[in-house]
Amino acid sequence: MWTKLKWKSVLVVVLAGLAVWFSYPPFNIIDKNGKLVKSGKMNLGLDLQGGMHLLLQVDTTNISEEEAKDAPLRAIEIIRNRIDQFGVMEPVVQLQGGNRILVQLPGVTDRDRAKEIVGRTAHLEFKIVSDDPELLKKALAGEKVDGYEVKKMKTRDKKTEDVLVGSKALLTGNMLLDTRMDYSSEGFGQPYVALEMNDEGAKIFASVTGSNIGKRLAVLLDGVVYTAPFIREAIPSGRAQITGNFSVEEAKDLSIVLRAGSLPAPVNIIEERSVGPELGKDSIDKGLSATLIAGIAVIIFMGVYYLIAGVIANIALVLNLLLIIGAMACFKATLTLPGIAGLVLTIGMAVDANVLIFERIREELKLGKNLRAAISAGFDKAFLTIFDSNLTTLITAIILFQFGTGPVRGFATTLSIGIVTSMFTALTVTRLMLDLITLGGPKLEKIKMFQFFNQPSIPFLKYRKPAYLVSIIIIFIGMTVFILKGEKNYGVDFTGGMLQQFKFNQPVSENDIRGVLVQAGVADAKIQRVVGGKEFIIRSQNVNSDNVVSGLKEKFGDKAFEVMRVETVGPAVGADLRKTAIKALFFAMIGICIYVAFRFEFRFAVTAIIALVHDVLVGLGMVAITGREISLPVVAALLTIVGYSINDTIVIFDRIREDKKFKRKASEEDVINMSLNETLSRTILTSLTVLIVVIVLFLFGGEVINDFAFVMMVGVISGSYSTVFIASPLLIDWPSKKVKVKR
Repeated sequence: MWTKLKWKSVLVVVLAGLAVWFSYPPFNIIDKNGKLVKSGKMNLGLDLQGGMHLLLQVDTTNISEEEAKDAPLRAIEIIRNRIDQFGVMEPVVQLQGGNRILVQLPGVTDRDRAKEIVGRTAHLEFKIVSDDPELLKKALAGEKVDGYEVKKMKTRDKKTEDVLVGSKALLTGNMLLDTRMDYSSEGFGQPYVALEMNDEGAKIFASVTGSNIGKRLAVLLDGVVYTAPFIREAIPSGRAQITGNFSVEEAKDLSIVLRAGSLPAPVNIIEERSVGPELGKDSIDKGLSATLIAGIAVIIFMGVYYLIAGVIANIALVLNLLLIIGAMACFKATLTLPGIAGLVLTIGMAVDANVLIFERIREELKLGKNLRAAISAGFDKAFLTIFDSNLTTLITAIILFQFGTGPVRGFATTLSIGIVTSMFTALTVTRLMLDLITLGGPKLEKIKMFQFFNQPSIPFLKYRKPAYLVSIIIIFIGMTVFILKGEKNYGVDFTGGMLQQFKFNQPVSENDIRGVLVQAGVADAKIQRVVGGKEFIIRSQNVNSDNVVSGLKEKFGDKAFEVMRVETVGPAVGADLRKTAIKALFFAMIGICIYVAFRFEFRFAVTAIIALVHDVLVGLGMVAITGREISLPVVAALLTIVGYSINDTIVIFDRIREDKKFKRKASEEDVINMSLNETLSRTILTSLTVLIVVIVLFLFGGEVINDFAFVMMVGVISGSYSTVFIASPLLIDWPSKKVKVKR
């Protein structure tokens, strides 16, 4: 026995050491001067470190079917080259679906510049300008001029000149060899873009310039004339310039996109999620604070209630958090803000396994067994319940990962790892520590614990019909409000539109902001003042977010505010996300139904699904009643409720199955009532610990995760209620042929 314990101890110490090795330091260490001392081992999502998430759609409508086949892949290569030259660390550029490209740019906060570099087609053309004033007059009058079209060109004095350019390009950017930014030797050293062509391009350029001396040669980029200098002589060198009153930054970016090559087809930004560095830092601070507060609250509660056993559970809990962070660092998983919420939630759910074990040990001690026998029996009897309840939650986490995007996947990843590590710490580490204190030194012969209920005998099934009525009324009210609100229930994630968060240096009025929105063409926008007074969240179904930013700059000044985050979702993406959310909920319930039917009986699965639908509808109803919007984090919360609720239900179903074996002569009603009372302490304790954690998340987690925490609070209460008053009682009202029901 001692040899086995030694090996277990070595295993636990090694795993803890590896977790520290892989994860230290989890986040960047910054000195007093703001310099980076040591890079953190955790990969942070864009919502925590700041950056941009762009979803691009390749527009293949104006190219041939053959060209359209590989256009997305060619576009990915060109966009990746542009980003590499832009200097972004660890960018993500990958195909998503048939013609969509996902681009993630960590640390990038200049939205306009990044979108210009990523989304610009950069189709370069050289065209001859007509010097015939009569033709120009005809074209301006609306007459058709064969082979020519009128273009606007900005002059050096920032005025606009009409130029008549040929419709046929004499030379394109496909023949560029290199580009660079340089400075003019005239005036104040105006920046320009220098072009160098390959051998073939140099020959064509020499021929074009040689045969058109005295004429103007227009340089067009994506159909816009940037410059149109006179050709003084033939240029055999294959060198040219693009001028156009550029800033240094604009000239650099233009040289980057030209050097990387033009896109095979235009790309449209159909989804954007940008987070400023300050909001990212604020999210980390609030998330870690919530985790710390929740952890301390749970540790105090467990220590007070279970005493020595609670101290053991707390050690296992701390090790569990360490293993989660170590595993995420080892597997290069990305920690997102919802991921921190998953970490916080894991604290509450990890306690559940220990509560199950301790309550089982308590029951065995009451039967007169000695401590060693009670511990052994307690772990044996709790194992299947822990396995079943955690596996059903894992099913929802996997489905959430499969159908989720970005930060929501981060939540699913954290939750999945947390489920595995919490099972390990509860079944291995807690058992190891109990074995060590009962076998070594002065042997411990009994463990004292507090208990909420000694031997409760509440007739739960007697109240099942009033409980059904209460649930029907609550769901009816919630769904009525939900239906009446219609599309107003959904946030920009599912309808398309924009969400912007601004932080002003000085207090501003909502009326002033409303005036800007009206001028920007988004008069329908909702304005929400964030706690603190200087931050505002603006929501609108209009996706033109740049108009709002420029309008606010014009009204308050460039430095008067900071853009904390921007979310812009096209209607097509919103529709896709809504379908995906519905699929995720559907498949989660189907997966759980199949597993419960396999482990128990089909009627158990039916009653469990009814209880889950109850909890989802209650959650949706409360979102509608409180004026909140359904977003991706809210869907993640609903799926987590499904996992939590079935976890609770499985515990009672396992006890019902066990009690039926030993109480064969008892009626089904007596068995269910007995099982509900035997697990009542566990139900209350688990609900209380998870509720503590979620309340902390709601109060201290920050604005971005507030809706998630609210829905989770509703779900924990509803899930505990439905387990006791819906799922289990329905076994009586959906009886099998062998069920004996008291009349």
